[in-house]
Amino acid sequence: MKTTRNTTAKSAILELIKNSEVALSHAEIQKMNQELCDRVTIYRILDRLVNEDVIHKIATPDGTIKYAACNHNPHEHHQHIHNHVHFSCEKCHSVTCLDAVKPSYTIPENYLVKEVNFTLSGLCPACVESISK
Repeated sequence: MKTTRNTTAKSAILELIKNSEVALSHAEIQKMNQELCDRVTIYRILDRLVNEDVIHKIATPDGTIKYAACNHNPHEHHQHIHNHVHFSCEKCHSVTCLDAVKPSYTIPENYLVKEVNFTLSGLCPACVESISK
């Protein structure tokens, strides 16, 4: 019975993340799925989805971890990296993936980069619009 519930919860959480326009924190996911599973199960499911390379973690400037769906072809068998830019809104605290923005950097010789995490912060379009009115 536990496996079925866990699979149902995993599917529900994955769909929630895939259908969200912004990255979601554990607390936001828990609030949206209160009846489905407990907070520890949500952590386990999120870890599993990250390990399966279906979602990725984003650390916000305030230290909150949020989760977003990966945008890659599931039929490709090579590992992809999440080297796109994330935008964190200082007003509404939403975090979005900016896949069209390509980050660039230069590093000294003899360094091996394994992961890149670019997070820009400021105001999202909705918050800019709300202060313009």
